[in-house]
Amino acid sequence: MLACVLAPLVPVPARAEAVELIALDVVRSDDEVSVDFAVRATLPAPVEDALRRGIALHFEAEAVLVRPRWYWRDVRVGRARREWRLSYQPLTGSFRVSSGGLHQTFASLDEAMATMTRLTRWRVAAAADVDPDERHVLDFVWRLDTGELPRPMQIGIGNLPEWQLAVERRIELRR
Repeated sequence: MLACVLAPLVPVPARAEAVELIALDVVRSDDEVSVDFAVRATLPAPVEDALRRGIALHFEAEAVLVRPRWYWRDVRVGRARREWRLSYQPLTGSFRVSSGGLHQTFASLDEAMATMTRLTRWRVAAAADVDPDERHVLDFVWRLDTGELPRPMQIGIGNLPEWQLAVERRIELRR
């Protein structure tokens, strides 16, 4: 009984953020508007356990360049999306990252995560589509796509915070 009374008084250590946006930069060149990003992501224990038990994890990054309008919806100028599938190979003890038709195998989870958490010169729009006199904003999202998990798992993890791995940011394109 005493433990139930004192439990709320014991400080609970703050949970470290599982996903943190380290760098996000929009680069405008003569040919294109591109994005450079770096994310620090650590898989919480339940997510890593599911991965090691044979559940493939799907991650995605999306960048949308829009021109805001006050009188109507924003005009989408450009969009880029990248998807990765991370799986564990128990016979070899390695991790496999697939993107499109390309596959890479890594000895450790950290190496595999590094390929999915950094991109440079990722083309979002053509330079001709961006009006230099107008204001443009980039909406960026990097997340674990829980919609790609097996259906029975989707039902059970809906509100669990350790499965909500995502980072979103909105930045303005420099003129």
